[in-house]
Amino acid sequence: LVIGCGDVPDWVLVDAADRCNCTRVLAVKGNHDSSRDFSAPIESLHLKIRRFQGISFGGFNGTSQYKPHGNFLYPQEQAAELLHAFPEVDVMVTHNSPAGVHERGDPAHIGFIGLRQYVFRARPAFLFHGHQHKEADSLLGETRIIGVCGFRIMDLEFPPPQGK
Repeated sequence: LVIGCGDVPDWVLVDAADRCNCTRVLAVKGNHDSSRDFSAPIESLHLKIRRFQGISFGGFNGTSQYKPHGNFLYPQEQAAELLHAFPEVDVMVTHNSPAGVHERGDPAHIGFIGLRQYVFRARPAFLFHGHQHKEADSLLGETRIIGVCGFRIMDLEFPPPQGK
């Protein structure tokens, strides 16, 4: 399985899947992505649930709105509203991080408050995000939050090891 956290060209995800003999590619869009649909065989996770080998994956595109125009920019209130009723999943894939986690301190890199609320309500085992341009691994409540910059190869353990 290849998971894309946004701001990665479709061809890179498809090439990674081919090189790794992966049968599925699940992804969200980032603030630097076009508004076009993903190329086949990439499956969008934005506000959707997909299953792979008995594990449920959900996702959320974009970042907090830090400029007036662009793709996949959400005011904090809108992101919170969209995530408020999103069902529980085992793995959440997002472009932005939850508020207060792996942020970089400038307006473009503020995490989503609604995503933080989602993590405490739904308690996914893992949340993978991009956007913050750093490798990071933290706990938020019971959820292991993994910031990815570039790529990362992982074996997921359920439940995830604590204290990472």
